[in-house]
Amino acid sequence: MNEYNLNENFGTLSETINGLLKLGYTHDFNIQDECIVCHVTNITLSPNEFQIDKVYRFEGDSDPDYQSILYAISSTKYDIKGILVNGYGISADEATSKLIEKLQTHVSQNMTENKSSESTLKRPEGDRVLNAPLVEMDLNKFIDQIKNEATWKDSDRNSLTIFKSNTMRIVIMGLHENTELKPHQAKGVISVQVLEGKMNFITEKQNTLLEKGQMIVLHENITHSVLAWLILSSFLLLL
Repeated sequence: MNEYNLNENFGTLSETINGLLKLGYTHDFNIQDECIVCHVTNITLSPNEFQIDKVYRFEGDSDPDYQSILYAISSTKYDIKGILVNGYGISADEATSKLIEKLQTHVSQNMTENKSSESTLKRPEGDRVLNAPLVEMDLNKFIDQIKNEATWKDSDRNSLTIFKSNTMRIVIMGLHENTELKPHQAKGVISVQVLEGKMNFITEKQNTLLEKGQMIVLHENITHSVLAWLILSSFLLLL
């Protein structure tokens, strides 16, 4: 198969891994210090010894914590191809993020890359601009989209990433009444703004009722949870 097939929409994370396996990406890479390593072959690759052939991003249907990113990686020096799976945003592994950032900086210094969302089974239209020198966002339109998708009708929540870069991610999330986001932590500072409804933002030391137009900022590594109070609580999450 030729490299064009990397641009196919395989579907879910597991389906994409299986699709890449058929394209020869048979090895699993992991992080070791500032390199990636394949434990099966005992090969260690520094950033100048491999390239990222394709990046696949997967948005969680329920919670930003469940979002992940998959890298299709190859090395001509060692004639090896494989994958590296990492969370991003809240769940991103710090060492992995630093390594990928180092490689991207090496390849294209001082460049602002335009990025668009890729089509998925649940959002087949794709082509939503996620990163550019200037990104316009119609929040009302995105809220309508969240409420009209099957995920919102079939579950207690739905989310949509509307901006994503190496330094910031913006997510709109809708929660049905009494929906709870279980206690978790963020590795960076986050801000939360309520767009509709009400929500209870809970930490070990404080409970804060947020209504439309109100906003909070939370420092990193603080355990917190969220409880929606009204039928629809839409909020903006900046990571």
